[in-house]
Amino acid sequence: MSDRMLVATRKGLLTLERWNGGWSIAATDFPGVPVTAALRDPRDGALYAVLKHGHFGTKMHRSDDSGKSWKEIAAPAFPADAADAPTLFQVWTLEPGGASQPGRLWAGALPAGLFVSDDRGESWQLVRALWDVPERAKWFGGGYDMAGIHTISPDPRDPNRVFVAISCGGVWETRDGGKTWALRGTGMIAGYLPPEQSGALEQQDPHRVARCAGSPDTMWMQHHSGMFHSTDAGVTWSQIKPPGDDFGFAVAAHPKDARTAWFVPAIKDELRIPRDGALAVTRTRDGGKSWETLRDGLPQRDAFDLIYRHGLDVDAAGTRLAMGSTTGALWVSDNAGERWQLVNAHLPPIYAVRFA
Repeated sequence: MSDRMLVATRKGLLTLERWNGGWSIAATDFPGVPVTAALRDPRDGALYAVLKHGHFGTKMHRSDDSGKSWKEIAAPAFPADAADAPTLFQVWTLEPGGASQPGRLWAGALPAGLFVSDDRGESWQLVRALWDVPERAKWFGGGYDMAGIHTISPDPRDPNRVFVAISCGGVWETRDGGKTWALRGTGMIAGYLPPEQSGALEQQDPHRVARCAGSPDTMWMQHHSGMFHSTDAGVTWSQIKPPGDDFGFAVAAHPKDARTAWFVPAIKDELRIPRDGALAVTRTRDGGKSWETLRDGLPQRDAFDLIYRHGLDVDAAGTRLAMGSTTGALWVSDNAGERWQLVNAHLPPIYAVRFA
């Protein structure tokens, strides 16, 4: 199981390590600055941190010595000749390319631009083929005032086949490394649109999509209008109905067992808090046919914790989970969610957690 995690917060990047059966903060980097995304590249061990400096905008840093020192590198930016040429608001997610693509990184932004680097972040290019799709005229903001890319998922079998999810712009796939894109997502339903338009693929609001690494055609989606499951790499989706709330933001897919996934439900839309003040994680182990509600170790009264899109992670073994909330609480489970241990209740609001 992973014994290290990166926690991106509103007040810096925290590195936590497991020691003598517990977790403790081993390093605090960029204190006081919002960190919107963090990554440990599994190919070379490099660490990346994306910062959102108020007046100074987005900055990106890389560490090649496990966080002992950091080097500022280039940050993505929209070129002046891009259609509409917006200003970058923030980088929302960062993902590595395939093992056969040393140096490749993908970055998803607000507004919904996809950027690629082939030199470990020293330079970035806007993926214009996605930016220029005609459907972009119909994209709109969900939680933000603008559409944004929060999920980037290269297929582990073919790194040129990349899946992205956009709030609110649906799900898209390239099979040629970003040169061309196809709109996917048949079966998704958007309850916030007029009934006759609820199936419009280019206006769907997937909150987060997780892929099973061991069975890459299996994907799980937390959508604004429910939970969905795909067995053909996101081309088509089936809605799944757990008991109780099916709204939320976070989802994690078991890396080996295609039938298992975790979600964190909340009361939808204007409330966005756990029902009855009781935080819970829901888990399916049979592809969405049945569900378990996991509460052991989580607060069951007066809880206002919301788990953001990137606030839930599962390790490579599929055994250890980490979960961070908007109220600055961090939990870890060593048994697939059966029981949770509170690591710290006094952290800044948590944007993302990632095992490293």
